Amino acid sequence: MAEGETPSQAAEAAAVRRRWLNLGEILAVVAVIISALTLWNSYSERSHSEAEKASEARDATKRARTLVLKAVPDKNGNRLAISAVGDQAIQGQTVTFPTALGISPVDSTEPRIEQSWFADGLKSARKAAGEENDIKGDHRLPVAITTRFYADGVLAEQSALYDIGYVTEGHFLMGTSVQLRGLSLIGPVHGKNVTARLDSIWKARHPAKAKS
Repeated sequence: MAEGETPSQAAEAAAVRRRWLNLGEILAVVAVIISALTLWNSYSERSHSEAEKASEARDATKRARTLVLKAVPDKNGNRLAISAVGDQAIQGQTVTFPTALGISPVDSTEPRIEQSWFADGLKSARKAAGEENDIKGDHRLPVAITTRFYADGVLAEQSALYDIGYVTEGHFLMGTSVQLRGLSLIGPVHGKNVTARLDSIWKARHPAKAKS
């Protein structure tokens, strides 16, 4: 108790000091909480940013390794020049045909499809199904194309089913010719299912007609 203070004044002064002490403690706790929240917010934003970047990187890799092919026919319809819709560098391809055509898969290092690879087999298969070869209009031949290509510096391989668009034309004394029109994607396929899927599509489009 200071000199000249009464007991009541001393008690009141002590109470004031205790209140200031409690207020200081509260402010210290608040400061710690604010600091902790600031650190958590910074960590959360950094983690979110890193997660977004990782997701973008995964999406970019997925896009790079998802191959879609396009084709341009030459002026005579004898060949389709094939290229990737994206930036992938094609290194080689294997084209597989339906069993009905009686043709072995064709390997090539230059991405292309030649009508000479399958024209005779196609005409024979259509005839076996009881169809005329010189029917007007566009037709579709299902094939499986396995492509080897570079994506982000890594050699990858992808198999997919495509339709070759073609037309047939009858010629006097020269039989029927097949002219290629383009290529359209059917969908992805796993290697072990290639032949079964091709044959299923072919049979659905070319059911054998009963002979009269």
